[in-house]
Amino acid sequence: MARTLRFVIVPKVAHPWFDEVNKGAQAQAETLSRELGVEIVVDYLPPSIVDVVEQNAILEKIAKSQPSGIAVDPVDEVRHMTAIDHIRNQGIPVVLFDSPSPDPSITSVGNNFSQQGIIAAERLVKLIGYAGKVAVMQGYPMAPNHRERYEAQMAVLKKYPDITVVDGGIDNDDIETARQEALAVLESHPDLSGYLCCDASGPIGIATAIKEAGKAGKVKVVSMDGIKPILDAIKEGVIESSSATIPRMQGSMSVLMLWQASLGVQMPQAVDTGIDVITQENVDRYLADEV
Repeated sequence: MARTLRFVIVPKVAHPWFDEVNKGAQAQAETLSRELGVEIVVDYLPPSIVDVVEQNAILEKIAKSQPSGIAVDPVDEVRHMTAIDHIRNQGIPVVLFDSPSPDPSITSVGNNFSQQGIIAAERLVKLIGYAGKVAVMQGYPMAPNHRERYEAQMAVLKKYPDITVVDGGIDNDDIETARQEALAVLESHPDLSGYLCCDASGPIGIATAIKEAGKAGKVKVVSMDGIKPILDAIKEGVIESSSATIPRMQGSMSVLMLWQASLGVQMPQAVDTGIDVITQENVDRYLADEV
């Protein structure tokens, strides 16, 4: 009988971006199962809200079932995620995805989040002629990847004396919250030139708010990520472009790393899945992949 491995994917929250991660994870599991003759099952268990306590509780519950490995996108620094230490102490492999790893013994699957923020900020600054008022919306501020993007964007904006930075709100990785926050910012700053964000919820909410406020094309938006609502907004011209992660590859590589960990092989500290810059010139290619 073929050996069975069960890996578990735990994102920050239920969200369309993480659904793409799951698609990549399931595809990798199917490929490995077919090619290796090993049954690999991937369970996807998203928390209902972005919350450290809830994510820790889910991880602790998963650990009791003794899976072959767990891939998690932590909502806080790993040192605050007590369940991760408990899981590793039981000998269950853990891989981080969409998050930097502070520990060389824990593999991180994702991209350079600071570089991703720099790409977005530099592009926006150029679009608005290196002068004007720019809002930056934070995601879930404690999340390491969101924080790295935010800090990188702020560092870029501070280089330009004719750029004024305003508080763009905090969306806590929730699309409706992002919409409400953006509407308030647009009302408070009618002369806003540009908008940046730190997660995949921000640009969807910002784009909706800009359309509601009649500001499409007047406020330049350079976003994060490339799930379908963001691609649609780029196609429509509401979002100018996006500095995008590649979520399906993150899911795929997470499962591949967990399989290798299950064999006891030496693991890399990081797997860089890259950054895509999506514009109106190439957005159709990304939309075609969504079919």
